[in-house]
Amino acid sequence: MSSQSGRTKLSSWPKIYRELNRVRTQLRSPWSTLGNALISAKQNAEYRRGLGKRIEAARETYTASPISQIADSFMLVRIIGNDLEPRHRKGQSFDNVLFILDNEPVFDACEKFWIVNRIVDTDEEARIIGLLESRRQNFHTIPFELDQYRKISWDVDQLVAGDLRFSEKGRASGQSARYETHIRRSKNLYVMNNNGARNAALAIARDRAKWLMPWDGNCYLTASAFQRIRSAIEKNPHLPYAVVPMARIVDNALLLDQSFQPPAEEEPQIIFRADTTQLFDENYGYGRRPKIEMLWRLAVPGPWDRYRDDAWDFPRPVRAADAGLLQKAGWVARLDSGRSHLEIGKAGFVARLVSRDQAIVDMVDQCDAKAVAARLDTSRLAFYDEDALANAVKDGPILHHLETAAGQALARGPFSVLDKTGLAPSGDPQDYFHPAPYWWPDPDRPDGLPYIRRDGERVPGTALYAAGSETYDRTRLQRVFDDTTVLALAATVLDGHHYAVHAARLFRAWFIDPRTRMNPHLRYAQVRSGHDNNEGSGHGIIELKDFYFFLDAVRLLERTGVLGDEDREAFRAWLGSYCEWLDTAPAAATAFCSSSNQGTYYDLQRASIATFLGDSATLAKISLYARERLATQIAADGSLPRELSRTRPRHYAMFTLQGWTSLARVLSSVGDNLWQHKTAEGLGLVQALHWLVAHENKPHTMSAETVDPDRLGPLLLDLTHHDPAGMPPADLGRATKPIFHPDEAIAPFWLWRRH
Repeated sequence: MSSQSGRTKLSSWPKIYRELNRVRTQLRSPWSTLGNALISAKQNAEYRRGLGKRIEAARETYTASPISQIADSFMLVRIIGNDLEPRHRKGQSFDNVLFILDNEPVFDACEKFWIVNRIVDTDEEARIIGLLESRRQNFHTIPFELDQYRKISWDVDQLVAGDLRFSEKGRASGQSARYETHIRRSKNLYVMNNNGARNAALAIARDRAKWLMPWDGNCYLTASAFQRIRSAIEKNPHLPYAVVPMARIVDNALLLDQSFQPPAEEEPQIIFRADTTQLFDENYGYGRRPKIEMLWRLAVPGPWDRYRDDAWDFPRPVRAADAGLLQKAGWVARLDSGRSHLEIGKAGFVARLVSRDQAIVDMVDQCDAKAVAARLDTSRLAFYDEDALANAVKDGPILHHLETAAGQALARGPFSVLDKTGLAPSGDPQDYFHPAPYWWPDPDRPDGLPYIRRDGERVPGTALYAAGSETYDRTRLQRVFDDTTVLALAATVLDGHHYAVHAARLFRAWFIDPRTRMNPHLRYAQVRSGHDNNEGSGHGIIELKDFYFFLDAVRLLERTGVLGDEDREAFRAWLGSYCEWLDTAPAAATAFCSSSNQGTYYDLQRASIATFLGDSATLAKISLYARERLATQIAADGSLPRELSRTRPRHYAMFTLQGWTSLARVLSSVGDNLWQHKTAEGLGLVQALHWLVAHENKPHTMSAETVDPDRLGPLLLDLTHHDPAGMPPADLGRATKPIFHPDEAIAPFWLWRRH
């Protein structure tokens, strides 16, 4: 007996060895170690050894069950989803439904049904429904509901901060496609609804047939293919599952040849007996193995057994109690996707994966843009509050400040880039020019090139309003922003048309008049001579940060009638050209990728322009980027470590949070509540404001540099509004100063801003 036992043990090891070879390519869970690999291999071998007995037990159970007395009947429920470009051709879903209705035969004891599954394009949905109705088809619609979709956030909190887009690791990971689809996982689940629709199909069919077919909408069965399925099931009805391999078709017309039988080797469709209880896992979305999860659970053998597990995905599921109780039955055609080059060979397989990921991102972003567009009104103020301005006549002391500031603005300007005494490296006087403030000639080189950094030592003329600033453009640009805004507010609140007239002069001279306007780029902002071909660095993009309040001023001026249609069109064309430059310029890319306040102010600038131009797609992306940046910038204690490492940490901490609060306001104009967003660690703007208030007077945290003591006032008001328990009311006495130095990033008459 011992000898026989020894032989039994010996004979099992070759099976375990074969299983080890099967799983050795798995680099992550569940086989992350050799020990786990051994355990998994042994479990697989034991599973296969006991499968025969389980099949025999299933035969006996089936024979004794009531369902064995029910005649075979089928319900084929096809799920029609979105056309996902570039993975699919636009309109391919409709065309394939039409092909099926025109050509697929009627099958005995098989009811056909359709699910119209969350089609985002309302015209396409109506076209498909119209087709089904015209052919008297039975169907169920799962609608795409924009209000429901709007509640779904990105999955930024599913990643640690170090993996996010604006972290050093995130930028260098080379996993952009996987990253982009991962952070859209929850949105993908709702829009595509793959497994949700499959489960709906099972629920619809369960009481209407013995065999349930929750299949994709592009599945087509020939008469012979269906007969092969039926024959297999009739032969082995005790097996509760049947898998039907798919054949990719690049020309649907081939299926009209009754003798056509292509090789069927693709991921199969599944048939369920009505007494089964397995449901598709709705946490698995399109592009992340939604059906393969079921194949794993049912132990359907195939190439998916060799797929590597992904640390960003859910753990591989355990086998179901009825795993392995299945058979292969016939075949089914997968109709043409309209992208034949993606359907053929290994090259097509790889290209298919790439196009699928792109399709997911494009579809989700399209839905995001649609959600924003529904709430975007380009004429509505994005930073200032309409009601606050309407009630401003009651703000006596502030009105006095406004009248004084507006009177001063009336005495200045108009300004033009032509007024500077210096010249950009391009030689074009209409190019904006401003040197980097801390970069000086190298004293050890005859020509001083390339310039070197001397932190804290400003180049003459680079400080706002300082002597020598007339050489460059920054001071005049700031005057345009501030004076135009003050005058537009005065025209609105004080009802003085002359304020609007002068504001229009300032506006036209800088942005509209072809003879005097600034060219729409910042190519020479913060130039470091001898670097980057004498073009500006990404740090220069911040010099147009004040668009967030200036564009509200333009809106107010347009309401007064001082700007005509030509002015409106010319300015929007200017902004469009500037955005094109931002999309392509290396300096702009540097600013966008920055994990410091530079990135925050880049987003603020783009969001402000997007609300003005009605660019809902860009605005939706800024909402995502803001959440990614928050997770990267805010430390576990609520501090801003990148700003605290600067030579002026107190200034930069306040400066950065002013940018964040302004961005939150602009996003709130389209219903996006960034104020209450929290990272995976429970951090957000409110927590950062708490940290700032708590450490305001702690020199060991922030050096005791000299700053305007009233600067904290606007941030204190924000904390009071968005977290009423966050600070004592007595501190609000500091929140009354209406105008600050522009370097402090507080808009003129900020007290009239939206909450």
